[in-house]
Amino acid sequence: PQAKLIFIISLFLGTTITISSNHWVMAWTGLEINTLAILPLISKSHHPRAVEAATKYFLVQATASTLVLFSSMTNAWYTGQWDITQLTHSTSSLILTAAISMKLGLAPFHFWFPEVLQGSHFTTGLLLSTVMKFPPITLLFMTSQSLNPSLLTVLAILSVAMGGWMGLNQTQTRKIMAFSSIAHLGWMTIILVYYPKLTLLNFYLYAMMTAAVFLTLNSMKVLKLSTLMTAWTKAPSLSTILLLTLLSLAGLPPLTGFLPKWLIIQELTKQDMAPAAMIISLLSLLGLFFYLRLAYCATITLPPHTTNHMKQWHINKPINPSIAVLTTLSIMLLPISPMLATMV
Repeated sequence: PQAKLIFIISLFLGTTITISSNHWVMAWTGLEINTLAILPLISKSHHPRAVEAATKYFLVQATASTLVLFSSMTNAWYTGQWDITQLTHSTSSLILTAAISMKLGLAPFHFWFPEVLQGSHFTTGLLLSTVMKFPPITLLFMTSQSLNPSLLTVLAILSVAMGGWMGLNQTQTRKIMAFSSIAHLGWMTIILVYYPKLTLLNFYLYAMMTAAVFLTLNSMKVLKLSTLMTAWTKAPSLSTILLLTLLSLAGLPPLTGFLPKWLIIQELTKQDMAPAAMIISLLSLLGLFFYLRLAYCATITLPPHTTNHMKQWHINKPINPSIAVLTTLSIMLLPISPMLATMV
């Protein structure tokens, strides 16, 4: 417990250092502390899968951190500036975009993310999908005015496409959540140059909905779709919650998840990027398909059905209050969208 506490404190310390820094070296230090703190949490089960996931994660993050340092040093060499907001050299900004894409798991640097998530536990997976994405996104936010818009648009459309297509034939819930994360990152990236605050709003709402889904899946102990099919008899209320949260994550209108997509499409249309908005909206239908399949497995396939699993015992275990709060927020925030829109 003490070791775990130290790792979690280090995780939040690294995140805080990166978010609050003005100097590139401090930002890099925060990212390194983050990486080193999450590694023991990924590999704590000592299963070969977990150790492999930790190794892959370490190699990718170390490469990305090196590229961040390289881009900032190149910028300092040419401009004499170590300030994060003064990234004016074009080559540096290109290298930084590649490095942050690698850190976040944006396509085409996304291949490590599903594997790492599949090898780690649900709670670690939740940290990887939310807390670990925050520092790189804040770096993008701070350098947004000097990044290349067309490159980011290409990366974003590619991410939504890859996240949708590769999630279609998955049966493991953690891999499905990984591809969903890649697709959502595409939505955040496409609007970054034009309206950076919308990127942050999208990230906050995505983190909230993902936390609700991960915690629900964790308390139901669902690792693959065939287990999800029998979970209805075991925890009917959690399955209903999961259905609504997944539909919100897919971005269907009466739910919270529709808000960022709506604002992003609106902003893209204002910026004369209607074709990009249309492409990204059509590609998000791929994501909708696998969310609907998850929701279908969770609630609509009632016994008797074709899976060769035993019917599970109904457990009257109280629902974790954090799941209740997160789900309520994930479903019902759309009516206060005018207030959120004025805040950003």
